[in-house]
Amino acid sequence: MSGVLILTPNPALDLGYRVDRQRIGVTQRVREVTTRPGGKGVNVARVLNTLGIPVTTIQPLGGPTGDRIETALRDRGIPVVACPIRGETRRTVTVHDGIDHPTMLGEPGPVITTPEWAALSRLLLTRLATHSTLVIAGSLPPETDTRMVGDWIRLAQTQGVHTVVDVSGAALISAAQARADVLAPNAAEAMEATGTHEVDAAATALLALGARTVVLSRGAEGLRGYTAAGTRSVPAVPGISGNPTGAGDAVTAGLVRALEAGADLLESLEGAAALGAAAVLSPVAGELDPADADRFDALLHTSEASR
Repeated sequence: MSGVLILTPNPALDLGYRVDRQRIGVTQRVREVTTRPGGKGVNVARVLNTLGIPVTTIQPLGGPTGDRIETALRDRGIPVVACPIRGETRRTVTVHDGIDHPTMLGEPGPVITTPEWAALSRLLLTRLATHSTLVIAGSLPPETDTRMVGDWIRLAQTQGVHTVVDVSGAALISAAQARADVLAPNAAEAMEATGTHEVDAAATALLALGARTVVLSRGAEGLRGYTAAGTRSVPAVPGISGNPTGAGDAVTAGLVRALEAGADLLESLEGAAALGAAAVLSPVAGELDPADADRFDALLHTSEASR
């Protein structure tokens, strides 16, 4: 088995609007428009594809918006396993000016029926046998049973496939209880899901539920990884500014890369943090320059060696 299978439960067509300055309640002229396939899992897939790691995407897609996402991914050389649904795939709009934090407006997505979810699970099972890692990333559509995330993880386990999961809320608890190999939410999501008020307590709770490794993104404070054997932190790359949307997805891609290489995940946090920083330099989520990531990785390793 080789390659990464990435499940995005609630994909989106991402529209990016660049304006001179974001202002609420004011008519603004859009200077540039970008359109791309999105959703956290799709962003992870695009980063891994840039890094030369074989990846296949699987997601529910419906209507003209779903068709545009499928076509765009195939045009980028990313294989797509589409599960047709009756509803229309959602859109998101991100407004950015290069000054303030971008404003993102995300549609909730379509309600997916029980038979449609069952069809996706059957598709997933047929594909797992030929892949080594399953990534589940992003929000769930409205009215979705969050226990389904655990079901997908257990399907992967029956095939000996590693699981890397970046979800939130009750779905994160379901993933931990299913003993996911890696959980990669941000710190705020982990604390909210576990009902704790401290980062270490949130990670400890997820490990106690069954997760094997927890890696929490802490923004400007960097990454912190946890296993039953111990913890390890790496700082954020200093002096980086730009578009933080998608930085966490690049971190997830870095963890997947390490897992695929058989590397120790806690010892690979610098590489994941470097990818996250490189993604911040891009105005578009899911894109980065590998040369920037290599430069930041070397910087973080140098900083670690000087301690």
